[in-house]
Amino acid sequence: MIHILQQTLDGSHTIYIPEMDEHYHSTNGAIQEALHIYIAKAYNHSKIANPVVFEVGFGTGLNTFLTAIEAEKNKRPTTYVSIEKYPLEKEEYSLLNYSNMAQQKDLFEKIHEAEWDRTVKISEFFYLKKIYGDLTTFPEIPSADVIYFDAFAPNKQSSMWSTEIFTYLFNHTNSDGILTTYCAKGDVRRMMQAVGYSVERTDGPPGKREMLRAVRL
Repeated sequence: MIHILQQTLDGSHTIYIPEMDEHYHSTNGAIQEALHIYIAKAYNHSKIANPVVFEVGFGTGLNTFLTAIEAEKNKRPTTYVSIEKYPLEKEEYSLLNYSNMAQQKDLFEKIHEAEWDRTVKISEFFYLKKIYGDLTTFPEIPSADVIYFDAFAPNKQSSMWSTEIFTYLFNHTNSDGILTTYCAKGDVRRMMQAVGYSVERTDGPPGKREMLRAVRL
């Protein structure tokens, strides 16, 4: 699968996949998008002191990286589990400019170089486990306080946006746990509600009017 490095409007990189005609992040700003949807609306919105975060789609490692920075900044012990079927090669992720912009190159590299399928201490307040696998096989995952649902769009990766997947995630969401996604489609919102989540539309990142935040009450 061909990966093409592209710069988004906030100056940060994304990756474009011609075969799918899909980007890993919003072209309006990769870092802006991640900070809004996953950090502000999910991680920082959660009141859990020592959260477990589960990420659907490790991808470029951007969401993981920004969460690690936030955990260290707030001295908030965080366990982070992410699943990815197609990890980037070093020659690909080493070109991404996230760590240059945030001046955290060592942290970014440590996240990417962490061994797969085992828990690794990345920093004093951040533990990471990267699962090499496919969510549609329903692997063993922890119950989470925060879930980042960052799969490719429903029209590009429909198998990820199903009642079965959202039921599985709901069953692995702790009480008062939060799930956020960039997608605001009505059928996605209704699927989340049908499996038990309380779902709200909230303001989206630059270039997107709305996004979804779901809570297990």
